[in-house]
Amino acid sequence: MSDPIKHECGIAMIRLRKPYQYYIDKYGTSLYGVNKLYQMLEKQSNRGQDGAGVSVIKIGVPPGIRYISRYRSIDNQPIAKIFKKINKKFQKSTKGHKDRIYDAQWLKENVAFTGEVLLGHVRYGTHGVNSIESCHPFLRQNNWRSRNLVVAGNFNMTNVDDLFDKLLSLGQHPKEKVDTITVMEKIGHFLDEENQRIFDLYKDQYTNVEMSHVIEEKMDIPRVIRRSCRDFDGGYAMAGMIGHGAAFVARDPAGIRPAYYYADDEVVVVASERVAIKSAFNISYDSIREIQPGHALVIQKNGDFAEHPFINTLEKRSCSFERIYFSRGSDPAIYNERKELGRLLIPQVLKAIDYDLENTVFSYVPNTAETAFLGMMEGMETWLSEQRKKAVAEKASPEELDKLLSIRPRVEKMVIKDAKLRTFITDDDHRDDMVSAGYDTTYDVIRRGYDTLVLVDDSIVRGTTLEKSILRILDRLGPKKIVVVSSAPQIRYPDCYGIDMSRMKEFVAFRAALALLEERGQSEKLYNILEECKSAFWNDRAHEENFVKSVYDNFSDEEVSNKIAEIIRPHNLYAKVEVVFQTVENLHKACPNHTGDWYFTGNYPTLGGNKVVNKSFMNYMSGVSVRAY
Repeated sequence: MSDPIKHECGIAMIRLRKPYQYYIDKYGTSLYGVNKLYQMLEKQSNRGQDGAGVSVIKIGVPPGIRYISRYRSIDNQPIAKIFKKINKKFQKSTKGHKDRIYDAQWLKENVAFTGEVLLGHVRYGTHGVNSIESCHPFLRQNNWRSRNLVVAGNFNMTNVDDLFDKLLSLGQHPKEKVDTITVMEKIGHFLDEENQRIFDLYKDQYTNVEMSHVIEEKMDIPRVIRRSCRDFDGGYAMAGMIGHGAAFVARDPAGIRPAYYYADDEVVVVASERVAIKSAFNISYDSIREIQPGHALVIQKNGDFAEHPFINTLEKRSCSFERIYFSRGSDPAIYNERKELGRLLIPQVLKAIDYDLENTVFSYVPNTAETAFLGMMEGMETWLSEQRKKAVAEKASPEELDKLLSIRPRVEKMVIKDAKLRTFITDDDHRDDMVSAGYDTTYDVIRRGYDTLVLVDDSIVRGTTLEKSILRILDRLGPKKIVVVSSAPQIRYPDCYGIDMSRMKEFVAFRAALALLEERGQSEKLYNILEECKSAFWNDRAHEENFVKSVYDNFSDEEVSNKIAEIIRPHNLYAKVEVVFQTVENLHKACPNHTGDWYFTGNYPTLGGNKVVNKSFMNYMSGVSVRAY
């Protein structure tokens, strides 16, 4: 993605199902769980590099011993920073006690992070200040072990205002109006009620000391989740640990955000990506299961686990952007989907280059687009093979056959991301030159005035990097035409479920539609849509329909693509510019099990999505540049 955007976060959870001593004896280390958690978080660092957090709960330690540990960091390389700090604490706590480093009970009573339940999180600071207070996991503390709650998640809620008001109606006084706080406090409220319910049922049968254990054994965690999450609207994979050692991961009813798990007799592990589990535990992908939409994986204090439905499921609409860009491409399913996205673009690309392979050079930017590029090149070889077979069947002349047999797609590495330069040191008039200098290119492989250059990108969101950097440096090479190919369709609508694309004005496809409306004297349509949005909010039906779709009603995909090409083409460029986008139909062919396409179609998987897109449009028309949820 030449225009970098950010993803909310990734989660990793480990539950050690055997006694702590078992792992020390078998694996020869006191930090088996911590080491595995580190590997899982590092394999998900693609999901967030602005901050990280880790929390560990010890099961069964005596009163007076700290049993919840937590570190968070927003430093450079926050994952490494946290685990270095954990290791340093371990070394300090065991100094002078080397004979005890293989004694599980002593470690649990004297050394932090030596516990059976581990939760980690990585994040991007997508909105507002990236502060340590914004880093997960969040902690809700209480002297009753079973009332302590640790929460971390990959989620965005579209109805934060409603959830906040719900907390007020419950008598709470939240300290912030953000989804992370409202989610934690809502779960915490019903966790408290569950504690109280069991206490009231059995208080006449047991002493207060005994009641702690009774509550922990009889707690109905699925009930807590059902009551907590019934009015959530958004995309979420929400992980929680309860102070006595139980844990859960709840996934939204449309399966928007990913969540996978693996279990054997030693561990239950959960992650946002299969690669993290595969790499850390060296297991086959077939052993890794997906938490079903609308279900929570609940792990009890004794290590038993099961998936429990907690909300009515919706049509499964797993996010396709996970597959196109964010998730690690080393997952074989994702790798093959990305190759297929490239292969399916062949007809459009051939048309754009007028079927002239001899005078065309193929490349890609950024590195994450390489897999789609490889798929395109395989598809191009297949197309060439078909042409050769056809020529033989039609008894082409020897000269024509020789020419066909000698043609090979010309592949070059054309754009290289160079060192980041500090653009603040120059004035505005020369800032674009400094941004452009952040990239380098390969010289003397393009034949000036003859060759067309095809550049594959994951997706085009804003188009600014293409306009201000990449197209400028490629134009210096003298191609007669530059064809920018996006393996994703046109991004037309904001996201509200976990990816940082929330403001309408930033989408180059939206800007293209505005330009087309103005050219055709139809700008008044924007005000008609604005009135529809205002009326919908006034009558409390803004969630019923996406009114912004009509912005694009009168334009074909090709017309929008052509206007995008005009927008991103710098005025002093010599080369012609064409932009080719993946079709939505082919996106679904490539990623049949991940049909969440609201970025491209405006078909949101929850009612809250419609409300957000309508609000985002109203913000644009009012000149307000804020988040719409």
